[in-house]
Amino acid sequence: MSHDVHIIGGGLAGSEAAWQLARRGYKVRLSEMRGGGDCTPAHQTDGLAELVCSNSFRSDDDERNAVGLLHHEMRRLDSLVMHAGEVARVPAGSAMAVDRDVFSAEVERTLLEHPNVTVVRERVDTLPEAGLTIVATGPLTAQSLADSIVKATGQDRLAFFDAIAPIVHHESIDMSKCWIQSRWNKRTEASNEGGDYINCPMTKEQYLAFHQGLIDGEKTEFREWEKDTPYFDGCMPIEVMAARGVETLRYGPMKGVGLDNPYDTTEEHPQGRWPYAVVQLRQDNKMGTLWNMVGFQTKLKYGAQIELFRTIPGLENAEFARLGGLHRNTFINSPMVLDRQLRLRGAEHIRFAGQITGCEGYVESSAVGILAGMMTAFELGGETWESPPRSTAMGALLAHITGDAEAETFQPMNVNFGLFDPLHDVKKKQRKEAYTSRGKADFGEWLAKREKVAA
Repeated sequence: MSHDVHIIGGGLAGSEAAWQLARRGYKVRLSEMRGGGDCTPAHQTDGLAELVCSNSFRSDDDERNAVGLLHHEMRRLDSLVMHAGEVARVPAGSAMAVDRDVFSAEVERTLLEHPNVTVVRERVDTLPEAGLTIVATGPLTAQSLADSIVKATGQDRLAFFDAIAPIVHHESIDMSKCWIQSRWNKRTEASNEGGDYINCPMTKEQYLAFHQGLIDGEKTEFREWEKDTPYFDGCMPIEVMAARGVETLRYGPMKGVGLDNPYDTTEEHPQGRWPYAVVQLRQDNKMGTLWNMVGFQTKLKYGAQIELFRTIPGLENAEFARLGGLHRNTFINSPMVLDRQLRLRGAEHIRFAGQITGCEGYVESSAVGILAGMMTAFELGGETWESPPRSTAMGALLAHITGDAEAETFQPMNVNFGLFDPLHDVKKKQRKEAYTSRGKADFGEWLAKREKVAA
């Protein structure tokens, strides 16, 4: 099949861009190197839109949360990722978490069944010299294509390390030492009975010993050229957090506030005292057989992980479906090399989308894929593109990666209210609701104009 647009990369952003173009009647060639004899250091399958790290799309609260607002906007644009996420959804309280395999399969099935999409398992080594192209190869871009991008941009790539959390088989967890509860008992209709997280409590003595084990444990050694590569703060290895101070983890992923430990009750606290520290596990698949250690991305070596994590109460006999890991992500300096429509300066037939642009997170990557697909569709249709306003989640994220951020200090960023047009005249306690309320209204007005143009 001849195509209107060539998309390189079948991850979240590439899949979303393909869907947005195909549903508007444009033919897409989607090139994905996995399944064609190549893979990456982090992927385990050749499925489209494979989730490499967490299985969570984070908060689904669109009333007080920037990422929840982004979910809302993506759904308004018929997001393939949001659709597949609902099909694959597993209980996670107010967060949106999915069964990875079901999610990937649903994305792939939807694209393969669409008559305007051709998926080709092939590695693309150089940027095309002509023809509308969207590069969505993600943070694990093959070296040959990465070299071609560096040459085309005239800029060296920036880089950061990203870490993966372990996954535990549920049947190996000793539930006589753990309990199921959501912090503050926040529940949704999709919640598990009792709550959405398995909680493994620690006493002060257990926590201090565990903290020391993180400090002392044998870790992955970096190559000489990797030593100056920074971590991304939103995915910090747990032992790196531990090194910042003995109390750091107790105010982060091991915070026990709002959790009632049924194994530590008193007359004053009949429901249980808050544990000194806690390890939380979140359901990772629909069957509930796999559970993810929340916030436990790590660069500890495998042997050290098994030895230390089996000191956690309830995980003494834990069997791991996957241990934690570390991989090097790369991204371009988007504020310097891309225009406001994600086009490569000097080669405007090429757009970039997803994490390679310097957005961080599954839904952020997907959202930029949606925008790249829509921009390309408008270009093909001869229509003028107008980006969403900065008062919306998509508009704020797009503005950050295409020019609002300082090029000299540009780093990957999750969507957050700090990227939005400020609301200084609203009281702080009411500001989150005000951001989301304004964002929904402004996005609705923007979308109505786009639909009118498309019609």
